[in-house]
Amino acid sequence: MMPGVINQHSSGAPLLRVRGLDLDFGSPRGRVHALRGVSLDVSAGEVVGIVGESGSGKSTLAYTLMGLLAENAEVTGGEILFEGRDLLRMAPAARRDLLGNRLSMIFQDPMTGLNPVRTIERQMIDAQHHQPGSRREKRDRAVAMLARVGIPDPQSRIGGYPHEFSGGMRQRICIAMALLVRPALLIADEPTTALDATLEVQIIHLLKDLQKEIGCSILFVSHHLGTVAELCDQVAVMYAGEVIEHGPVRDIFRNPAHPYTRALLECDPGRIRQKTRLLPTIPGEVPGLVGSQRGCIFRQRCGYAFAPCADERPAEYSVGAAQGARCHLLAPTSGVPA
Repeated sequence: MMPGVINQHSSGAPLLRVRGLDLDFGSPRGRVHALRGVSLDVSAGEVVGIVGESGSGKSTLAYTLMGLLAENAEVTGGEILFEGRDLLRMAPAARRDLLGNRLSMIFQDPMTGLNPVRTIERQMIDAQHHQPGSRREKRDRAVAMLARVGIPDPQSRIGGYPHEFSGGMRQRICIAMALLVRPALLIADEPTTALDATLEVQIIHLLKDLQKEIGCSILFVSHHLGTVAELCDQVAVMYAGEVIEHGPVRDIFRNPAHPYTRALLECDPGRIRQKTRLLPTIPGEVPGLVGSQRGCIFRQRCGYAFAPCADERPAEYSVGAAQGARCHLLAPTSGVPA
C-alpha cells in the first residue's frame, strides 16, 4: 500500500487521488510548511472524513484541492488527480470549469458562502451556469432543491436574502447550492461547526440522504469525531500538516494505532463514562511549522516517544488490511510495546 493512502475500492481508480502533496505559506518568519507529504484517495460514492485538532491542516487541504489559496501559498510538490487529470497542471480556465460543476464545496460559515446583497434565487440560478436550461427551468430546479433540504415555502423564500434566514437554514441553502449541480465530489469544510447540536444531527442526516440520492463522493472535514463516525466510510487523521493514520472508520475508532489518534478519541466527550468537571485534553501544543522538521512531528506531546522519534520520520506501517499509521512503535523491530 502506498504510504498515507486510504485504501481504494477494487472497482477501479479512485475519483480523487492525492499523492505527496506539499504546500508552503510565505511569512516574515520564513516558509511555513503547512502540508507535508499528504496522500489520500476518495473512491466514487465514498465519504472520507478528515479529522484533527485546529491547525492540523484539514481546511488547508480542502482549499488546496479546490484551488482557493492565498497569494502567499505555494504547492511545492505532489499531485492532485481528479478523474484522472492533475489539477495542479491544468490551465486555470480548465480548472475553473470544474468548480461548481464536477467539484463543489460547502464552507464552514454559511454567511461567507453566500453573497449578502443578492437574493438566494439569483445565487442559485448563477450556480447552474454550467447546466442547460432556461432561467425558469433553473429556478424550478432551485426551488425543488430548497424543498428537498427542508426550506419551508421555497417558492416565496427563494426571493429572500441570506440575512433573512437562520444559521441552520443558511447552511441548508449552502448544501442545496453545492448539490444542485450534482457534483462528482463535494468538499464539506466543517459544515456543522456554527450549528447547535440538534441542527448538527439534522444536517448530517440530510447530507447522508442527499449523498445516497446523488451518488457523489464527499470529503468531510471535521473536528467532531461523532459526526465522522455517523457519516463517513473512511477517515484520515491529520496532525501538523501530515496524515498520521488512515483507514475504515470502524477500524480507526475500534483499534486506533497512533498515539495521537488514541489521544483524540480519549478527548471525545461522547466516550466519557464517568461524571467529571474536567474534560481530558492532549498536553502541549501543535508545533510550529516554520523551517525543516526532523523526526516524528508528534514526539513532543507523545508519552511513548523513544530514541528514533527525535531523528527519524516514521514510515507507514500496516495495522490491518486497510489501515495504516506513521509511528515508530509499530515497527517490527521497535522493541517498545504499542
